[in-house]
Amino acid sequence: MKKQYLLIVGIIIFLSACNSSTTTTTAQAAASDPLPQSGGYSNIENAKLDEFIHTGVTVVDIRRQEEWRQTGILEGSKTITFFDNNGQINPDFVPQFTAITDPEKPVILICRTGNRTKAASKAIARQLGYKKVFNVTRGITGWISEKRPVVQYR
Repeated sequence: MKKQYLLIVGIIIFLSACNSSTTTTTAQAAASDPLPQSGGYSNIENAKLDEFIHTGVTVVDIRRQEEWRQTGILEGSKTITFFDNNGQINPDFVPQFTAITDPEKPVILICRTGNRTKAASKAIARQLGYKKVFNVTRGITGWISEKRPVVQYR
């Protein structure tokens, strides 16, 4: 329960600072390389996501069920809702997430456009102590716009 409370507090603090975004240049990092963020997580583009998928890294889709049905999901991804329709944190997220992931192994978070996963990635890294959290910056919409494969959510 304490971890859930800390996660919620961390997200609230993060969301209040969402207006200050980090910009990057080609000189800072190649597009396919993870780009470390101040919150203890890294941003990745679709090329890196594709590489990670092929190495078996856990991908967690944090959207809501109706969103999974609308667009489909990445094959093999785990589906755990982080925010409900009202923007409230799913109280079951932390136990479900920690049951399928390891704080010492890489984990990738994906949502619709990368905004929710930005907040979730920071909270998971800072509050839960995960060492290798990756946020897909353009989310599933970016993935689909590049005509990359998805499977139907069941």
